[in-house]
Amino acid sequence: MASTGFDNLAQAAFASSEAIFTINSPSSHPSRAIDRLSDKYTISNTSPAVTTLQANADPFQKIQESAATNKELTSVLATSDSLLAAIPHLFKTASQRSAVVVHVETKERDSDNSTTQHINGSAASTKSTGAGHNGVVPSYADLMAVRQTGFAVLTSDNAQAAFDLALVAQAAAVQTSTPFLNAVNSAAAGASGKKIVLDHQRVAPALISELDLAAHRERQSAVSEISLSSLYLKPQEGEAAADSAAPTAASTEEVYNKVEELLAVLQKQTGRSYRPIEYQGPANAKTVFVSLAIGSSSLDHALKAHHAKDVGLIKIHLYRPWSERHFLQALPTSVERVIVFEQSPAAHTAWTPLFLDVSASFHATSADDKAAWAGKVPKILSARFRGSGADVTDADVKAALTSEHAKPTFIINPHFVAQPVSSASPLQESDVDTPYIQMLNQVFQDRLNIENGLKTDSVWGSANQSPEFGYGSLVTKVAARARFAELVSKTVQDSNLKIAEPLRKALTQWHLNRSDSKLAKRHGDEAIALLQEAKDGLVGSLAEISTQSSQFAKPSHWLIGADAWAFDIANSGVHHVISSNADINLLILDTEPYTARTQNPENRKKDIGLYAMNYGSVFVASVAVYSSYSQVLHALIEADQYQGPSIVLAYLPHPDEENVSPITVLKETKLAVDTGYWPLYRWNPALEEKGEEPFRLDSERIKLDLQQFLERENHLSLIIQQNPDVARTLTHSIESEAKARDVALKKKAKDDFAKLMGGLGGPPVLILFGSDGSNAEGLAKRLVKGAKLRNLSARYSAMDDVSIEDLTLEKHVIFVVSTAGQGEFPVNAREFWKALSAATELGVSETKFAVFGLGDSHYWPREEDAIFYNRPSKELNAKLIELGAQPLIDLGLGNDQDADAFETAWAVWEPLLWTSLGCKPLEGVAEEPKKSADDAMKIDSNYLRGTIAEGLLDDTTGQLRAEADTKLTKFHGIYQQDDRDLREERKKQGLEKAFSFMVRVRVPGGVATPAQWLAMDSISDVTANGTLKLTTRQAFQFHGVLKRNLKKNIQLINKSLLDTIAACGDVNRNIMCNPNPHQSDLHKQVNDFATDLSAHLLPKTSAYREIWLDQKLVKGEAVVDHEPLYGPTYLPRKFKIVVAVPPNNDVDVYAHDLGFIAITNKDGSLAGFNVTVGGGMGMTHGNKKTYPRVADVIGFVTTEQAIETGEKVMLVQRDFGDRMNRKHARLKYTIDDRGIEWFKTELQSRLPFPIQEARPFKFLDNADRYGWTQGQDKMWHYCCYIENGRVKDTPAEPHKTGLREIAKIHNGEFRLTPNQHLIIANVKASEKAHIQSLLEQYKLDKLNYTGAMLNSMACVAFPTCSLAMAESERYLPSLVQLLESTIEEVGLRDDAITIRMTGCPNGCARPYVAEIAFVGKAFGAYNVYLGGGHHGQRLNKLYKESLTEPEIVAELTPMIRRYAAERLDGEHFGDFVIRVGIIKATLSGKTFHDLS
Repeated sequence: MASTGFDNLAQAAFASSEAIFTINSPSSHPSRAIDRLSDKYTISNTSPAVTTLQANADPFQKIQESAATNKELTSVLATSDSLLAAIPHLFKTASQRSAVVVHVETKERDSDNSTTQHINGSAASTKSTGAGHNGVVPSYADLMAVRQTGFAVLTSDNAQAAFDLALVAQAAAVQTSTPFLNAVNSAAAGASGKKIVLDHQRVAPALISELDLAAHRERQSAVSEISLSSLYLKPQEGEAAADSAAPTAASTEEVYNKVEELLAVLQKQTGRSYRPIEYQGPANAKTVFVSLAIGSSSLDHALKAHHAKDVGLIKIHLYRPWSERHFLQALPTSVERVIVFEQSPAAHTAWTPLFLDVSASFHATSADDKAAWAGKVPKILSARFRGSGADVTDADVKAALTSEHAKPTFIINPHFVAQPVSSASPLQESDVDTPYIQMLNQVFQDRLNIENGLKTDSVWGSANQSPEFGYGSLVTKVAARARFAELVSKTVQDSNLKIAEPLRKALTQWHLNRSDSKLAKRHGDEAIALLQEAKDGLVGSLAEISTQSSQFAKPSHWLIGADAWAFDIANSGVHHVISSNADINLLILDTEPYTARTQNPENRKKDIGLYAMNYGSVFVASVAVYSSYSQVLHALIEADQYQGPSIVLAYLPHPDEENVSPITVLKETKLAVDTGYWPLYRWNPALEEKGEEPFRLDSERIKLDLQQFLERENHLSLIIQQNPDVARTLTHSIESEAKARDVALKKKAKDDFAKLMGGLGGPPVLILFGSDGSNAEGLAKRLVKGAKLRNLSARYSAMDDVSIEDLTLEKHVIFVVSTAGQGEFPVNAREFWKALSAATELGVSETKFAVFGLGDSHYWPREEDAIFYNRPSKELNAKLIELGAQPLIDLGLGNDQDADAFETAWAVWEPLLWTSLGCKPLEGVAEEPKKSADDAMKIDSNYLRGTIAEGLLDDTTGQLRAEADTKLTKFHGIYQQDDRDLREERKKQGLEKAFSFMVRVRVPGGVATPAQWLAMDSISDVTANGTLKLTTRQAFQFHGVLKRNLKKNIQLINKSLLDTIAACGDVNRNIMCNPNPHQSDLHKQVNDFATDLSAHLLPKTSAYREIWLDQKLVKGEAVVDHEPLYGPTYLPRKFKIVVAVPPNNDVDVYAHDLGFIAITNKDGSLAGFNVTVGGGMGMTHGNKKTYPRVADVIGFVTTEQAIETGEKVMLVQRDFGDRMNRKHARLKYTIDDRGIEWFKTELQSRLPFPIQEARPFKFLDNADRYGWTQGQDKMWHYCCYIENGRVKDTPAEPHKTGLREIAKIHNGEFRLTPNQHLIIANVKASEKAHIQSLLEQYKLDKLNYTGAMLNSMACVAFPTCSLAMAESERYLPSLVQLLESTIEEVGLRDDAITIRMTGCPNGCARPYVAEIAFVGKAFGAYNVYLGGGHHGQRLNKLYKESLTEPEIVAELTPMIRRYAAERLDGEHFGDFVIRVGIIKATLSGKTFHDLS
C-alpha cells in the first residue's frame, strides 16, 4: 500500500506517545500509517495503545475524555476537516491542560474551480472546464477556525519540518501541559524532493524524559473542577484567587520559550535549525513578507528567485500562542512595509486572521511588547493568494513590490481565475406537473393539501409569494383541526351527553391517534359511519362534529418552492417556517443543472438542508427522482409522518434549452449525485428518541462529502443556539467540495520516471494510445512487447494521462490512435489533443515520433464524409510536424476495409518503425506469433480462477485491475462496466471511472418462483442500483453493483436457488424457452427440457463456488479441475440456444447458434424437435466479412435424443470454430466456411442415431400476448408490458413496488419473456380478482399502447455498456412516440410492427430480424434497416446510414403512410417494403451487405 504524509507523523507520534488515536474518514485512513510502521521504537520501550475512531462519530469527545482520565501523552492523527466539529472538545481539552498533540493534515477543498499551470516559465490561467487542472487546494480555513481554542499551533512547510516539529510538539505538550496542534500541508507532508531523515530514536529521548511525564501528570491532576465542567467558561478573577492551588494555563512566554528551547535541542541532535518565528533576509530590509510556514514555500522560492536586497521573509512556525514581542523582535527596525501573505478566505471578510495578528502587534499594550519595537510603524498590506498559493511566481512578487496599492488588501496571484457565474433556468408553466407533484398525489391522494397554487409564481418562489404566504394559510388550517380535536376531546369526556358506546370508543381512539394518518383514517371512518347512522338524533357538540367530519382525516400539508429561496434563507421566509415547529412540509425544487452550477461563492445558494438540520427539530431530506425513486418515496412518507417542520430538497435540473431530453435531465442528475454536488440523505430527529441513528445516507459515491458535512454538525448546532444570526454565513462556509489530483506532483513523478526509463537500455520509447474500444490499446501493448524483445525501454499510456509538455522530455514517442464519432479523437485522447492543437510552440525539436491510425474508409457513406476517415491520426501527425517534431516514418493508416482490417497496414508499418529506431531484425526470437490470446488466457486461468479472488480484496479501486480477470468474470456472469455519463466529469476531477458491475442471473426458460422474484427485487435494492432488468434472453440482470457488494450479490442470488455461472462467457449461455401460457402441459415439457439441457451443458469448474460461495479447498490440496465438455480453452465464442413452440417464435429461433422447434403429436404431447443451427446477430459496422445470419433447419430429433444432439452441435463448434479471430468465431461462420452439408455430416458422425427429416411447423409472429389469457388447464396468466425490460418505480408507474406486492400473494410463477416483458403465470380463478386489483393499483394493467410500441425492444447501451455508440434503452420509446401520431392517424394503431434498437452493431436486441431496426453508429446517429420477417424468419437490410432523429422521422413517416394505403390483406410491414421495392430482400447472411 502506498505511503502517505501521515507515515512520518505516525513515526514521530509512536516514538513518544503513551496513547494514539487515529481518525478515519472515507477519504483518509491515518490508521494505515500506524499499521505500516516497521520501526516500533518508543522512548518508554512500551508500545502506545492505538485506537481508531471514525470521523462521523464525534471522535474528539472520546479523545478529550481519555486524556482527562488517563493523563497520558496523547497523539492524534487527523485531517483538518474534522476540526470544526471538535471545537467544543478542543476548548475543554485545553482547559484540562491535557498533553494532547493533534497532527493534522490540511484537507483539500475546491476553492473556486480553477487553477494555474506554468508554461515555459510563465503563469497562465486555465479554467477547469476539461482542459488544464482542477482547482483543488489545501484549505487553511479549518485551521484558522480553531486558533482560539487554547491549543498551541505549530506549522511547517515541508515533510522534514513536519516530522521534526511533530517531535517538538510532543515534548512541548508534556513540558508545558498545553495541547498542541501540529499543522502540515497535505501535499508537502506526503512528498518531497529530498529524503526524509527519521532520526527519532536519537532525538525523542533527548526531548522527553520520564521526569517530564511525571511532572505533567502532577500539573494536570491539580486542574480545577470548573475547567472540567464547562466548554468555554474561564474562572473569574475572584474564583481564581479563591483557589490559588488551581494551576492556570501556561503563559505565552512559557510556551514560546519552551518551544525555542526544544528547537535548540533538536538542532544540537540533528543540525537542522528552526525558530518559532523565523526571519530570512537582510538586516536592513525595507519590505518584509509575513507568512505562516504552512503556506510559505512558493513565496520563499519566488523571493529567492527575485534576488531583492531589501526584501525579507518572516516565517511563522509557532502561530499560537501569538507572541507580539517575539514577532516584533524578529522584524528589522528598518522595515517600511509589511506584506502579510495569507490564503484568501472562501467567503468575503474584511480582514484575515494573520493580518489582524500582525497589525495588533504594533499597537501592543504591554510595556515589554512596546519596548520590543523601536522603529516606525510600517505600512501593513494584506496579500491574499487564491487557491494553494503554489502558483505564486517571481513576477507576482515583483508586481507586489513595485505596485502602489491603493487598498491595504490585494490578490497577489490574480491570474488564478474562477469560473463565470451561471444560474438555473426558471421552470416554465409546462413543467409544473413535475415528477415530485405526481408523487405527492400518488402517495397522499385525497389527504394532500398543497397550499400555494401550482399555476402561480408562488411555487417558484417569487418575491411576493414567499413561504410565509402559504405558511399563514396553513397555520389557520392546522389550528382549525386542533380546535376540532379539542371539541372531540370535550365531547367524549362530557358525562351529561348521551353517546352510544361504539361511537364514544371510535371518537376516543381517533383523538388518541389523530397524528397517525392511517389510524386517524381508520377510527375517523368508523366515527363518520356511526355519526351517519345516528344523524337524525345528533345534538350539540355531536352535531357540530358531524358537520366538520372532514377534519377526521390527517391532511398532508405542503408548500412548494424553488431554489430562489436558497439565496437568502432568512429573508425568503424559509427561516420562519422551519423555526415554527409547526407540522408542515416544504418541498423545495432545485433546477440548476450540474454543468451550469454557480461557482462564485458570494452568489452561491445556501444549503437549506444543513441550515434546517442545525435546529435539531426539523426533518430534512435531499432527494433526486432521476437518481432514486424509492428514496424520494421514503423521504416524502417520512416527512409526512414527522411531527414538526419537514423540508424535502428535490433536485430537478432544467437546462436552459428548448425540448429538454429526459436523457439530459438524467445525466445532469447522475453527475450531481455522483460528484457530491447533490447528496442524497435523510435526517430524522425522531429516530434519536428511539435510540437510532438520525442520519441516513442514501447515495453511494459521495460518502466523503457527506462525512465532511456531518463532522461539522455538532459545532454548528452549538453556535446557532447561541447566535442564530450567524447561520447564513456558516452554512456557506462549510459546503463540501470535490477533491482532485495534485497535477504538478503527478507531472514531476512522470518526468522522473521517464528519465529513469531512459537509462535502462536502448533509446527509451513512450507509446501513447487513444482508444474507445481495445484495438489501439492492444496495438500499444504489442509495441511494448516488441520493444522489450529489442532491448528497448518502453512504457505505454493513454494520451490524456500525459501533458503535452511531457513530449519535450521524450526522445521517441509512438502514437496509436483510433477514430471515434465523426472523425473525433477517442475519449481518453481528447484533452491531450485539445491542448496540443491550441499550442503555437512547444520544445519538441529533438523529439522523434511516429503515428499509426485506425479507421474505416467506408464507415461514413457520403462522399463529403470522407474527411472523417482516420482524421485524428492525420491531424495529430500534421500538428507534430508543424511544432517541429521529427517524424520517424510516414503516417500509417489502418483500414477496416482491408483484407485483415487494420492488421494489413500494421504488418507493413511496424517493421519500418523498428528499423527507424535502429533495431535489427530479430534472429532466433519468435515475435508475436499469431495465436489466440483468449485461449491462452483461459488456459492460464486455471479453469476460470485467474486472480479474481485477489482483485476483489483490493479496496483501493472500484475495478478489477487485471484485464484477464475482467474477461474471466464474464464466465461467472459478470461484466465490469463504468458509468459513461460520468466519465468526463470524473476525469476532470482526477477520479477513476465510476466502475460498477453488471451481474446476469441464469434463469433457464425464464421461469422463476414468487420467492425468487422477491429475492431479485431485494437484491437489486441492497446491492445494485435499485432497478431490475429483464433481458432479451429471459434472464435477470443487475446494474450498478459496486465491487464491495459483488460477492454479497452473488451469494444472495445463489441463496435464492439461482446462479450466474455461464450467464456470459465463451460457453453455452442461458437457454431461452417459449413461455407459452396457453399450451400448459406442453410448456412444462419444453421448459423441463430447457432446464435439463442447461444443466447438462453447464461448466463443471469449482472456481465459481470457491470464489463467490467461499467453498474453500482443503489446506494443501492441489487444484485439480476438469471440464469434460469444454476442456481448458472452453468454446471459441459464446454459444446461444433457444427452444421455440409454434406458432409463436418469440425466442427468434433463427437468430441463435442452436435452436429447437417443438413438434407435437396429434394429442398435443411433445414428440421432439426440429433442430436449427448457424444463426447469429453480431456484426461490425463497415466490415463486410461480418454479418448476421438466420439459422438452417437440419432435421428432427426425438425428445430423448435432443440433449445429446445439443451437446454434439456445441462440440462441433468447439473443435472447428475459429479461435484466432473472435469476430469470425461464431458457429454461423463455421457453417458458411465449410458448408451446411459438411456440418450435418460431421454432426451425424458424432451421434449414435440418425437425424430425421424435419417435420412441418408454422410460425405466425414473434410477439408477446398481453393481458389475461387462460391455459388449457384453466389457469390464468397475465402478460405485463415492461418498457424495455426495466423494472423500476416512477411517479406515474410504480411497477417495481406493484410486482413486489403481487409476489407476496402469488402462488404461481413469474415468466420472463424473450421480448423483455413479464407473465404472471398460473393464477387460480379464485385469485385473479386480487391480482387484477394490484395490477390496476400499480398501473401494471396499462396496455393501451400502439402495436409499434408493444412490439419494440432495445438493448441497454448507454450509460453502462462499454460497446455502445449511441443511446438505445433510454431513447427508443421517445423515438417510437414521434412516429405514433402518424401511425394512429393512418389507422395502424393496433397493427404490430416489429421495431428494435441497439446502441452498437453487436445485436443484443436481435435487430437484424426486425421489420424496422435502428443500429447505433455514433451518438445521435443510427443505421436504419428494413424488411425483416414479421415472425423472425428473414434478415432485414440496410436502408440508409447514419440518420439523425429528424432524418429518421422524415424517412419513415411517408413510408408508414404508404404502407397504410397500399398494403395487401394481412401483409406485414417487412413484406410490404420488399414488395414495393423500398428495400431488397436478404436471402442469406452472405448477401446481407449486398444493396444492389
